[in-house]
Amino acid sequence: MNDVLITGATKGIGLAISQRLAKVGYGVIGIARSAPDEEFPGTFLQCDLSDVDDTARMVEEATRGRAICRVVNNAGIAQPQPIEDLDLATLQRVVDLSLRASVQVVQALVPGMRAERFGRIVNITSRAAYGAKDRTSYAAAKSALVGCTRTWALELAADGITSNAVSPGPVATELFRRARPVGSEGERKAIASIPMGRLGTPEDVAAAVEFLLSDDAGFVTGHVLDVDGGSSLGGR
Repeated sequence: MNDVLITGATKGIGLAISQRLAKVGYGVIGIARSAPDEEFPGTFLQCDLSDVDDTARMVEEATRGRAICRVVNNAGIAQPQPIEDLDLATLQRVVDLSLRASVQVVQALVPGMRAERFGRIVNITSRAAYGAKDRTSYAAAKSALVGCTRTWALELAADGITSNAVSPGPVATELFRRARPVGSEGERKAIASIPMGRLGTPEDVAAAVEFLLSDDAGFVTGHVLDVDGGSSLGGR
């Protein structure tokens, strides 16, 4: 009952979530295509979530002999393209990893949650769901995941299972820094879009995830928690 499955667990936001949850006593089971660069704070399972069969194999291995009643769907990719240059292979790839993999993982875990009459599903979405330039594929995938979050909340509530999402704004991960180095125009524009005047940290997101996984969040379901320094608000 204290295990939590985290996808995309070895870098950036996923790693910060894994580290925080391990620190407060969860049994962390991390899934990612790439092995961690440092010691992982739990059990690591290598899996290509873009592969349906590999995902099925991994979930079967993770749940063998036990119910996993908490899951964080964090894996995803953003491949920016303006709409006139968007190729359908990219659209399919981005949606498949963010959406299909999340659906497949939740499908596999829900029977165990129902049996325990307890469950916590947290999906990592994005500010891009409100719209973002050059992000048709990513915005579509994350918007769809928001719809799934709310649908699962309705379907599963009677069994004590909550379904929520955390929606980060710009977060200073290694991937973010690769595209927008410190002092760059890209960084300046990102910070200018945030009323609080700073980038988010992976730990900001991990703190929100920890709450939604907790017993204290048992009456919170179908909610999208924006962790974005106010950047999704209008009126600026």
